[in-house]
Amino acid sequence: MKKPHVQQKTERRISAALRLVLVAVLLLAQIALVLVLNDLLRQRMAIAYTLLELVALAYVFRINSRPGGGSYKLGWTLLILTVPVVGLILYWLWNGDHPQKRLDLQKLPRPRESDARQEHSRLQVEHLRREHPEWGRLAAYLDRQGFPLYTGTGAVYLPTGEAYLEDLLERMEQAEHFIFMEFYIMAEGQLWDRLMDIFRRKAGQGVEIKVLFDDFGSMMRMPEEAVEELRRIGAEVLIFNPVHHYVNRLYFNYRDHRKIACIDGDTAYTGGANIADEYANLMERFGYWKDDGIRLEGQGAWTLTREFIYMWERMGGAMHQEYDYYRPHGDAPGQGFVQPFVDGPDSNPVSSAEDAFLQLIGGAKHMVYITSPYLAIDESMEKALCMAAGSGVDVRLMMPGIPDHKFAFMVAESYFGELLDHGVKIYRFTPGLLHGKTVLADREAAFVGSVNMDYRSFQLHFECGTLLYGAPALETLLEDMDGIMEKSRQVTRSDWEHRPLLHRVLGGLLRPFAMWM
Repeated sequence: MKKPHVQQKTERRISAALRLVLVAVLLLAQIALVLVLNDLLRQRMAIAYTLLELVALAYVFRINSRPGGGSYKLGWTLLILTVPVVGLILYWLWNGDHPQKRLDLQKLPRPRESDARQEHSRLQVEHLRREHPEWGRLAAYLDRQGFPLYTGTGAVYLPTGEAYLEDLLERMEQAEHFIFMEFYIMAEGQLWDRLMDIFRRKAGQGVEIKVLFDDFGSMMRMPEEAVEELRRIGAEVLIFNPVHHYVNRLYFNYRDHRKIACIDGDTAYTGGANIADEYANLMERFGYWKDDGIRLEGQGAWTLTREFIYMWERMGGAMHQEYDYYRPHGDAPGQGFVQPFVDGPDSNPVSSAEDAFLQLIGGAKHMVYITSPYLAIDESMEKALCMAAGSGVDVRLMMPGIPDHKFAFMVAESYFGELLDHGVKIYRFTPGLLHGKTVLADREAAFVGSVNMDYRSFQLHFECGTLLYGAPALETLLEDMDGIMEKSRQVTRSDWEHRPLLHRVLGGLLRPFAMWM
């Protein structure tokens, strides 16, 4: 007899929890083994232990001479210098010496654009460069990495998770050829029930449906039965980086944090919201959940579709048609330029997302507004913010009033003093969690996507987003940011100095290890 649904859900969540516990136990076992070996070496093999200490010191110099994030270097440096042999063995064990080697994704070339399309993008870059040299440089930089600059694209900024997800569902109802979805979190609930209703109807109509989600982000909320039901109705499903597959390395730390939805080639979405009820405020978590997203129509939708296909194939999935089948069918009405792009740890030490943020901040002459739920940045990003504010640029950073990760917010607070001293204005969104990830510079250029202002997004996660130049959506974004600040409380120097002692202590202690949080 079939088990009751509630009992099944409970059992599957226990199964997911057991997988996490298994991973934690095995990692702790690795650390314990290293500690035991360290003690044996120190007691019985003094010469070998001394040699390892010297090797550890050499590795500290090696780590700090390589390109890469300062937080990454500082965390390993402190660990190795504090407990040299333990730190060194863990560094080897967790592949710290090869941060560019990530997972078992197939080594495939990114789908290449035709010579004519590449030339068209270069012409658009030159056009933008003539109008706005500072943004033309950024567009040229990303274009050379394989992310074209587009006109012929409509861009609509969706200022809440409710608006973003409702718009997405409405467009999915109109799908005739394919629906592709790649998200960090997919979770059962009211939103998922509506999504499944659409999938059932569309699969019955012959629409190609592909779903890709991250295991760590979804495992406690996307039960195996729901995945089986997706496959039963005809959808194809891939799960990114199951946490138990790479327990012998820190590979489980590398997640697919992207939010991409593609419909029939002509429409694509990205933003901060995942497929779960809290993002549409159908349930309450951390007060009001403020998110956002963007819809692209026309030529610019192709890059997000292409990058979904690229990830799908690298994970071993197959496409039913040639690439051109999935392309947009033509231009869409729209002003300005759009430039979608992706980033991931397999491109390190190049970080397209961090470089784009630095250029937006450094290229601004009048104002830079930023929303992010987290703040754990390298010296280069902190310096860029301070230099911009110190030179007279109106720099405003908007963050949650009710954070979802308290320790991560304590780390964020540790940066506030330096930022405030240089004139950066910091706001905390009083109603709840500000989860959107956006940057607006001079009302001329902006970013909307999945990238947080932290080390994990810049170095460890697979991310995505869209840059807008001179598009009407910039004004909609500005209106949204003004609304956020109206509902926020500005942080003062006195607020920061009088924060709880626990926040001061833990924020400073945890800051060097933000890459592991």
